[in-house]
Amino acid sequence: MREFDRITFDPSVMGGRACIRGMRVTVSLVINLVANGMTQDEILKAYPYLEPEDIRQALQYVA
Repeated sequence: MREFDRITFDPSVMGGRACIRGMRVTVSLVINLVANGMTQDEILKAYPYLEPEDIRQALQYVA
């Protein structure tokens, strides 16, 4: 089983939904951006505090 060390759950952040590194960026947001055609580079430009590994783990988490 893969460890998702960048996917966090905290009831005080976004209602406990799966987030990226405790930030107010949900996994579902990242997945929706990809599903709507944004590339990794476009996501990183729009959300400069994210890292490529954050996106990779979000995609693997929902797979």
